[in-house]
Parts: sequence; structure tokens; C-alpha cells
Amino acid sequence: MGSDYHFVTEWRVAGTLDEVKAVLGDGLSLTRWWPSVYLSVTEVERGGEDGVGRALDLHTKGWLPYTLRWTLRITEPMTDAGFALEATGDLAGTGRWTFRPDGPEVVITYDWRVHATKPLLRRLSWLLRPAFSANHLWAMRRGEESLRLELRRRRATEGSAGDIPPPPPATFAQWRRRT
Repeated sequence: MGSDYHFVTEWRVAGTLDEVKAVLGDGLSLTRWWPSVYLSVTEVERGGEDGVGRALDLHTKGWLPYTLRWTLRITEPMTDAGFALEATGDLAGTGRWTFRPDGPEVVITYDWRVHATKPLLRRLSWLLRPAFSANHLWAMRRGEESLRLELRRRRATEGSAGDIPPPPPATFAQWRRRT
């Protein structure tokens, strides 16, 4: 069985390609708008002018009570069609974000092919594959909800921004305090 996972997630959000690219292209803001998953983000390499080679060290979690430390490296530049990345660390693999405008919305697809290298996940993958898959699904649902809120927040006028709720927080508050 191994510990290989392949997830394809589709989000549909109200917004433009430029708005979606601005949010997803700003990796350092992940802890602010997607705090349920991203506990800390540190840039370790700037990369080229097109963003290729940029690397971020990430401390992440889902619903389950474990965290992952991994590095995200941009492998293809951000375009109106999307961008690609590589993961190394507790997770190793590739991800591809694709964007497709659909009227007043953008359809966002994330194709994530990943291998768990963290010893606990690797050893228990054969047994806990459904739980690990559900954990990923939970994280991506929080991401879609958080992105919708962030896009609303960025479009809000000064007086209406307070009407937008904060993004969902991380589960198990102790994880937030440890970072």
C-alpha cells in the first residue's frame, strides 16, 4: 500500500483571476487567511523574478492532532492558468494549482500528489489512510472557506470589513501556542 496519496480538490469562489492570484501567490499571508492549517510560514529563498525557486518553510496541521514541517518550492511561475510547486520534508511530492474563470467566479483545482515521509505517518499509512485522507479533505474545506472570506475582506469597504467573520482557527489551540 505505501504512503502515496493523490488528492484533487476543486474550489469555486466569487472573484477574478487577479484577485485569486494575489491571495494564493502571497505565501507569507497563509497564516493570516488560512490559520486553521498554516501555523507558521518562513521564506527561506526568494526565487527568481517570476517566483520560480521561491521556497517557504511551513509548519502545518489539519484536524488530527499532529503537525507537519515541510518546504514548499515554486517550480512553475504564476500565470492566469495557475502555478506548480514541490514539497520536501514531512511531505514530499508535487502540487499544481489551476485557475479557470467562470463568469463572476473562479474555479480553482488543486492536484496534490504527495508521499508522507514523517515516520509516524509513513508507518501507519496502511492503517490510517482513510483518516489521513479525511484530514486532507477537512484542511481543504477550511481553505476554500478561508479564501472566500479573504476575497470578501479584500473587496470590502472600510466600514463593511467588520461584517466579515474571521477565518476558521486551528483545532487544538495548543498547536497555535507552540509556534
